[in-house]
Amino acid sequence: MTSLNDIYKVEAEADLICDAQMVQQGLDNMAEAINAQLKDKNPLCICVLTGGIIAAGQLLPRLTFPLQLDTVHVSRYRGTTRGRDLQWKKAPEYPLQNRTLLIIDDILDEGLTLKAIVDYCYNAGAKEVFTAVLADKPHSRHPNGVQQADFTAVTLPSRYVFGFGLDYKDYLRNANGIFAVKDL
Repeated sequence: MTSLNDIYKVEAEADLICDAQMVQQGLDNMAEAINAQLKDKNPLCICVLTGGIIAAGQLLPRLTFPLQLDTVHVSRYRGTTRGRDLQWKKAPEYPLQNRTLLIIDDILDEGLTLKAIVDYCYNAGAKEVFTAVLADKPHSRHPNGVQQADFTAVTLPSRYVFGFGLDYKDYLRNANGIFAVKDL
């Protein structure tokens, strides 16, 4: 178990990668692109829990078209800094058959979690699936993962990051900016 002293130390030593203004500008740009592409599609937006909560909460008010919202809960990290097997905790509640979907997640790293969600949605009959991520680390993809998100707010270096929904051992999601953990 991680102690609060460890969390405070990680937070104090972290490097600021994207300040809040940069994240907000990235969200504005991403929303503009989503508005242009999905405005007439009546999408079901699916927030990936837990990390996608802040991204979805910041993005949805910027979208100018009617939409519905649902959630999916899938995890690989479960309080650690290394991904493991995929654990499904909650599937979407709305029917996905013949729907246009917008999956909203915190980060596209290896791409395995997002690929599993996209595959699940298509197998459930989705007409088309778009992906939106707050942060993208493009050079760390797993060959069997999603290789690119349709919409991205910010691009990050290949470091372990936290803030704006991204966590460090289930903490620091609430940091107002995106920070890189020192020496990790």
